[in-house]
Amino acid sequence: MMKKKFLCALLALSMLFVLAACNGAPAETPGNNAQTETNDGADTETNPGAQTPPDDGQSEDEQAGLSGETDSENEDNVSQATGNPTNNATPVEGAFKLGGTGPLTGGAAIYGNSAKNGAQIAVDEINASDSAVKFELRYEDDAHDAEKAVNAYNALKDWGMQISLGSVTSKPAEATSAESFADSIFSLTPSASSPATVAGKDNVFQMCFTDPNQGSASAQYIGTQNLGKKVAIIWKSDDVYSKGIRDTFLEEADAQGLQVVSDTTFSDGNDTDFSVQLNDAQSNEADLVFLPMYYQPASLILAQASAMGYAPKWFGVDGMDGILTMQGFDASLAEGVMLLTPFNADSDDENTQKFVAEYEKRFGEKPNQFAADAYDCVYAYCLALTAANATADMDAATLNDLMKAQFTSMTFYGLTGTETGLTWSASGEVSKSPKGMVITNGAYVGMD
Repeated sequence: MMKKKFLCALLALSMLFVLAACNGAPAETPGNNAQTETNDGADTETNPGAQTPPDDGQSEDEQAGLSGETDSENEDNVSQATGNPTNNATPVEGAFKLGGTGPLTGGAAIYGNSAKNGAQIAVDEINASDSAVKFELRYEDDAHDAEKAVNAYNALKDWGMQISLGSVTSKPAEATSAESFADSIFSLTPSASSPATVAGKDNVFQMCFTDPNQGSASAQYIGTQNLGKKVAIIWKSDDVYSKGIRDTFLEEADAQGLQVVSDTTFSDGNDTDFSVQLNDAQSNEADLVFLPMYYQPASLILAQASAMGYAPKWFGVDGMDGILTMQGFDASLAEGVMLLTPFNADSDDENTQKFVAEYEKRFGEKPNQFAADAYDCVYAYCLALTAANATADMDAATLNDLMKAQFTSMTFYGLTGTETGLTWSASGEVSKSPKGMVITNGAYVGMD
C-alpha cells in the first residue's frame, strides 16, 4: 500500500514538471527573442520590429554606445563575450545561421551596434521577401577586445554558425579571422579594415576598403583638391587602424607634394589632453590636420583646438563617421570637417533613402557607414548563396568552399561603393573607392 502511494505521489510530481515546461519558457536561451529594446549605451537582444527611438550613450573610450538597455532588471542580459547571448536569434525554418561579433558595449559600441542594426534590417527584409535564402542572425559582444572576440566567436560556433560576419573592428577581427580560417567558416566583415584581417586567409573577405587604401586615398584627395600644403598628422600609436592609415598617408603625401610639418601620436592612457600635439601643429603652421582615428578622440581634439583658437582645416577618415550624434559633443565644432566614407546617408539614391528611413524609424537616428556596410554584407551573402544553390542543411565547410567561389567571381551592387558594383580579389579585398564628404550645417555633404 505504501509503495502504491509513493508511486502515485511520484507520478503527480512528474506531471507538475511537465505542465510547467509546457506553460513556461526560458528567458535566456538562444532563439528566444525579447520583445522590447531600449538604446542608451549597453546592448541586449534584437527586436526587429522595435519602433522606439534610442537614447544616445556616452562614450567612454573611442565612441559612444548606440544601442542598449538601462533597466536594472535587464543588466544581467548584457554579454561579456563569455558565451551568454547578447542578441538571441529568432529561429527561422530553413535559415542559414549567420553570426558576428562586435563591440555592443563599451567605448566602441556605436560601431558594433550600428553594424548589428544594419544587418538586422537586411535580414528582416530578405526573410519577408520571396527569396529562397533566409537568415537567422546572432551577434555577440566582443567589447572591442581580441580575447573576448575569440570567446564570442566560440559561442557562435557552438550555436551552429554556418557563415560569419566576422568582427566589426580590426583588432578583434584579426583574432577571429584566424579562427574562421582554421575552422573553414567563411567570413565577410563589414568594417574591419586592417590588412592582417584577411592576409593569408582565403576564406576571410572585407566589405570595407582597407587601411592602406584609405591612407593613400586621403593624401591623394587632399593633394588633387588642393586642400592644404602644410599638413599635421595626429594618430594613435597602439591602434592598427590608425597606424595603418597614417603610414600609407605619409607615403602618398610625398607624391602629392604635401609637406608633413608635424607627426605626433597618442595612445591609451594619454588620450584626453592633446595640447602637445595641437601646439606642435600650430607652431609648425599646419594649415590642415589629418586625423586617422575614431571619432571620440577626434571630438576632444576639435574641442581643445577651438579653445586655444587654432582653426586649421580638418580631414578625417571613416572612423569619424558618427561624430555628429555623439552625446555631449557640440556638433558645431565639426563644421567643415572633411572625411572619406563609402556611404552617404543624404544621397538621393532610392535604395539608400529606403534604408535610411527604416533605420531612422527603428533606431531614431541616421545610419552611419558601418550600418550600411553590414546591410550590404547580408545582401551580398544572399546573392552568393542564391547563385550557388546553397541550402541551409549544408555544413559550414561546404558553404565555405561555395562562398569562396562566388565572392571571387560575382559583382555586387549595394549601398556602398560605386555604380559599377563591387568585386573581390582572391585575397579577400573589395574594390571600393571612398567618397569625399564635408560636414555642412550639421550634415554630411558630398564634395565631388
